[in-house]
Amino acid sequence: MSTAKRILEIPELALVAMIGASGSGKSTFARRHFAATEILSSDFFRGLVSDDENDQAATRDAFDALFYLLDKRLARDRLTVIDATNVRMEDRRKLIEHARRYYCQAAAIVINPPESVCIERNQQRPDRADMRAGAVHRQAAELKRGLRGLEREGFRYVHILNGTEEVEIRRTTLWNNKKAEGGPFDLVGDLHGCADELRALLAKLGWERRDLDADAAPWGHECYRHPAGRRAIFLGDLVDRGPAVLDTIRIVRNMVTAGTAFCVPGNHDQKLARWLNGRDVQVKHGLQQSINELTPLDEASRRAVRDFLDGLISHYVFDDGRLVAAHAGLREEMHGRAAGPVREFCLYGETTGETDEFGLPVRYNWAAEYRGRAMVVYGHTPVPAPEFLNNTVNIDTGAVFGGRLTALRYPEREFVDVAAPREYATPARPIVAKAAEPTARTAQQELDDVLDLADVIGKRILETRLMERLTVREENAIAALEVMSRFATDPHWLVYLPPTMSPGETSKREGMLEHPDEVFAYFRAQGVERVVCEEKHMGSRAIVVVARDEAAARRRFGIAPGATTPGACYTRTGRPFFPDAADEAAFIARVQAALTKAGFWDEFQSSWFCLDCEMMPWSAKAQALLERQYAAVGAAGAAGETALGATVAALRAAPAAAELLPAFERRLKRLERYREAYRRYCWPVHSLADYRLAPFHLLASEGAVHTDKTNRWHMETLHRLAATDPEFLIATPFREVELADEAQVAAGAAW
Repeated sequence: MSTAKRILEIPELALVAMIGASGSGKSTFARRHFAATEILSSDFFRGLVSDDENDQAATRDAFDALFYLLDKRLARDRLTVIDATNVRMEDRRKLIEHARRYYCQAAAIVINPPESVCIERNQQRPDRADMRAGAVHRQAAELKRGLRGLEREGFRYVHILNGTEEVEIRRTTLWNNKKAEGGPFDLVGDLHGCADELRALLAKLGWERRDLDADAAPWGHECYRHPAGRRAIFLGDLVDRGPAVLDTIRIVRNMVTAGTAFCVPGNHDQKLARWLNGRDVQVKHGLQQSINELTPLDEASRRAVRDFLDGLISHYVFDDGRLVAAHAGLREEMHGRAAGPVREFCLYGETTGETDEFGLPVRYNWAAEYRGRAMVVYGHTPVPAPEFLNNTVNIDTGAVFGGRLTALRYPEREFVDVAAPREYATPARPIVAKAAEPTARTAQQELDDVLDLADVIGKRILETRLMERLTVREENAIAALEVMSRFATDPHWLVYLPPTMSPGETSKREGMLEHPDEVFAYFRAQGVERVVCEEKHMGSRAIVVVARDEAAARRRFGIAPGATTPGACYTRTGRPFFPDAADEAAFIARVQAALTKAGFWDEFQSSWFCLDCEMMPWSAKAQALLERQYAAVGAAGAAGETALGATVAALRAAPAAAELLPAFERRLKRLERYREAYRRYCWPVHSLADYRLAPFHLLASEGAVHTDKTNRWHMETLHRLAATDPEFLIATPFREVELADEAQVAAGAAW
């Protein structure tokens, strides 16, 4: 007769302690049921540090290394098995400390065969043959004393085996793990009994009423489904203060039952559940309203409310870890963890330990330090309006206090709200809106004024949409920080830095560095059918970011109060083009005037623009290069020009030396062309009136980066802009070339 396997449940994220005397079979069990990478063996680490797995003198160093790797694994959400005797309570206490440090559950698997079996196994192993039976006896005695107290020590899962059972390890998904649920979702802020506002918000979001069947809704049928399959996520605090607590609970409970919603608990929900469980709680902060509505219910209905609230999970992780929903928010290291401190944070958030003038706890701004990949959506503390801060957002907009009930549509990142018709409760702390003037900055903009050094030092790996992962080496980060700190323009304006343009391959033609024919041939070979040729102005690359006014600059770019210039002009390395602030202000004002005259603000429905340009004269920024290289060569040639000209004249008059004449004539011509080439782009600059700007790409405006537009559209659009101020703005000549048309290719090369 076969014996059924014994199922051992282990959480998917846990610290698993193998416990048993030497020779009990712990290591064999671990190797049979867990991956080799999941097992940290004390014997193996002794071998790592001393080359001898049985060297007991190396135990301290071995466990130092073991605990280091344990921490790394738990921090990365990796289940980890500790293969050691672990029979002493003080040894197990260290494991519990590490599990708690990373908010992980601890599981104990005890292998407890008879002592005689352990002794016999040790004698059969050459490396353990000299191990005394007394050592095994002491270990077994230690184990026996601690068996009954394993749960009190902190092990949530305890499995005791005698070593002979058929066992299957079943890894259980944590209740908060909804990573497979990708959305789309509608996340709803704190309700506090505002059932009518909830109904109005669901209607505005496109939800439709679909009542539950009677057997699924013993205390109310009202339920909602979205025709597009969206699901709601309620962020807790369903109860207290508002006029319809019971209706609110019924709607949310029914939607959860129907599978159209998820719900996390708020601190008010937990307090009501404690009252329903007969616990002694202080009746304040609106709890009396809930009690008044629940008191007339029969016992079964009150039990249903209690069971629903008691069963709510502290937080949920959705969409492969990209979205976290928690009532009061959650730090990154707590995402997807199951521990008391995690639940406490989800319910109450984090405080400084101080109280404000209203007697309320001062909230610690954890979101200012958040750098996680997941978007964290939360409520708990009412705010006048939702705004993102470091990929977190508080959507509790105080509906019960006469504010609004807000939902966040995910992944669209769109806010939808409805107004409460009146104030149902008075907040203990006034909900103060930011200044109403259009220059008010967001919390993100204010936070970004201060650089967090940890964000920019050390080796950085950046996840990008177009180029996947990019690595910034530590030495490069240090150099960049130095340069940007000392020389860069205000980082708020640095929305774009242009890449270095790739030249064509070196020409195979004699005396040529590049030639258009070979460039055209390259693009044709790559399958390109049409190219656009633009005149090279031989100026300096300039990025111009300009806002319509100071209010737009502050609203869109977070420019600090007191900034006098609603825009910036900077080089391709992010340095200010104009060292003098007054010159830059005058320059931006002239670009603003051109945009106004061209009607671009209204045409593009934008209060700002970002332009890619060439700035002339070249000498304005490349003066040092000209003096060191180009002008020096030209000056040397000029010094010898008279002599070279005289030589040419003499050769022309001497038929006997006629074969030398062409070479000297070519030298003289090259000298003249060399000087003309750079002088075309160099002239004295005494004021702003001496500059010329040639915009050639409209990089961005509000809500658009214009990558969907053709190059012709960009050029013709900017030609319209240049026409408004032709003495300052240059319309860049261009032409399109069909690479399959040899006549166009030839004409393009000649041009």
